[in-house]
Amino acid sequence: MKKPIGIFDSGVGGLTVFREIRKKFPHEDIVYFGDTARVPYGPKSPATIIQYSLQNVRFLMQNQVKIIVVACNTASSFALEQLRELLPVPVIGVIEPGARAALKQTLNQRIGIIGTYGTVNSGAYQNEIRKLGEAITVISRACPMFVPLVEEGLENHAVSEQMAREYLSEMIRENIDTLILGCTHYPILKETILKVTENKIKLVDSAEVIASSLIDILPEIETEGDGKDLFFVSDNEDNFRRIAERIIGSELGSLQKVFLGESWFVR
Repeated sequence: MKKPIGIFDSGVGGLTVFREIRKKFPHEDIVYFGDTARVPYGPKSPATIIQYSLQNVRFLMQNQVKIIVVACNTASSFALEQLRELLPVPVIGVIEPGARAALKQTLNQRIGIIGTYGTVNSGAYQNEIRKLGEAITVISRACPMFVPLVEEGLENHAVSEQMAREYLSEMIRENIDTLILGCTHYPILKETILKVTENKIKLVDSAEVIASSLIDILPEIETEGDGKDLFFVSDNEDNFRRIAERIIGSELGSLQKVFLGESWFVR
């Protein structure tokens, strides 16, 4: 029986991860869950993020997934270890792959991190980078407006550029040469960020690095047949579809709403 890859995120941002995984693994089936009823995760408490993450993987496990990709930096920061302890399948987050990629790219040993309040305040990236490279200078900044801008489809709007200049000005002055996009929504803003940084800073796209990391972790890799995709959300199907089709560059196909509660069921 062909078992799918399971991916969850707080909303549409994890579709950047889906897009890269689909490119690298064209024969795999993928089940994606976006928790659009409770986005954003960034401002919420660690306990709440863990609770949401456990509910999300419970749904994915009902779809017989062979691996779970936590395509959410905030959930990776707070819930990854609990998920790995509880689940019978491999679980991969975005923190360690992103930190390793940044260390490979930096030349002046000055790395910037942008993410949600939850991700930045957790210190997860900072700790991972310093564990792997003690002499690294790390400058971090929470960018809370980026997620709602992406969720509203405003990634190319003037307000996004204005916010990027506000958020990144200090890092530019600090002479970072590498910037970790520490939220899977942020690659959608890549063009805006590159414009603001005048293409002088190398970006670490968590979606790209996590897709590359799967090669060594997948229990088995499918080599035949076209992969099938199933998308689920907890709210706002129409808005999700509209933004999702722009992100992945094609029609979404199957999209269903999942009702949260004592048990999962699909409308």
